[in-house]
Amino acid sequence: MTAPCQVDFYVLAGAAQSAQRLACRLAMKAWEQGFMVSVRTENDQQAQALDELMWDYPPGRFLPHGTGSEGAASPVNIGTDQQDIPADRDVIINLAASAVPEPVRFRRLLEIVPSEAAQRDASRHKYRQYREQGLEPAHHTIGKS
Repeated sequence: MTAPCQVDFYVLAGAAQSAQRLACRLAMKAWEQGFMVSVRTENDQQAQALDELMWDYPPGRFLPHGTGSEGAASPVNIGTDQQDIPADRDVIINLAASAVPEPVRFRRLLEIVPSEAAQRDASRHKYRQYREQGLEPAHHTIGKS
């Protein structure tokens, strides 16, 4: 029997913190550890903005990535919640408002929770959905005072 998916919620403490920058840092860390990563965005516009950010962030580092089905072979794939997540992914970073379908298919699921009220409410709903599936999400506050 395989281990269940490890779910981690990264809660941004301040409005100035960027969910996209944290996604880049988490993707870099996972890729450096040898994992295949997928970043799930809300829409094509968010995917494109993240694609552009990954060329420059983290500074002085290169994160090999691609978007959509064309980027499915890349170590880090960026897609929308309407696209299938490549089957070979170990780590999913979710920036979308909806929960990742069938999270137990993956080794790790990283949820980033921005400080805006509507996005926090969506994250609370996702947290409950994962718990209902028998997963035990962990909670990490980023930027504690």
